[in-house]
Amino acid sequence: MDLATLLGLVTAWGLIIATIALGAAAGTFVNMPSLAIVLGGTFAVVLMRFTLGQFIGSIKTATKAFLHKSESPQAIIDSVVELAAIARKEGLLALERQEISNPVLSKGIMMLVDGHEPGVVKKALLTEMNETLNRHSVGQQIFKAMGDAAPAMGMIGTLVGLVQMLSNMSDPKSIGPAMAVALLTTLYGAMLANMFALPIADKLSLRSSEEQMNKNIIIESVLGIQEGQNPKILGEILKNFLPASKRDTEEEAAA
Repeated sequence: MDLATLLGLVTAWGLIIATIALGAAAGTFVNMPSLAIVLGGTFAVVLMRFTLGQFIGSIKTATKAFLHKSESPQAIIDSVVELAAIARKEGLLALERQEISNPVLSKGIMMLVDGHEPGVVKKALLTEMNETLNRHSVGQQIFKAMGDAAPAMGMIGTLVGLVQMLSNMSDPKSIGPAMAVALLTTLYGAMLANMFALPIADKLSLRSSEEQMNKNIIIESVLGIQEGQNPKILGEILKNFLPASKRDTEEEAAA
């Protein structure tokens, strides 16, 4: 589980809810028509921009922001170095007996064991990576679309409320409460966009970048093993995918 996402979400919403609850009239912040306009309107606008299947799939994709934690690139590199050493000593067929937790790496190794050409292996792994990134990209776009639509629907709801208020000016005492209700849709839209949709889109983008780097490491690893590269040299090559700070840390630990 990604504690940063959960902690940020709970803290942001908790602060707003606590501030409202400590106010004199917390009940005035709850208005069902305003919620209907913002939530219903946002989802409806997003549905107009994407297919129903993509919209439903984005819900599954969003769980990656909370539950998914990318495998450590260094752990993949360590695993690959071990596999490369086995392949160099015992041959590629010996890799068939190895337990490999990463499914993409396992797929690539099995293709080596089956004797596929390097070009075929690379194309298959690149296709798998690109298709995964495309699916993730759709999820990011949907949450960004929510982040765009929610404030707009909030403003639309506010304008609707103002029109209704101004059309009934016979009772001056009702203007203040009516104005408060009208402004609630703007508040709801801003909260939905900035405290949920846009942060989720950004976290999914981060997860996608992490997964892309891991898959690139795996592709380079599989091709290196197939070429019979020295395990130590292959490990050094793969470390170039890591940020300089992490490479330095790993080198110091190894020393």
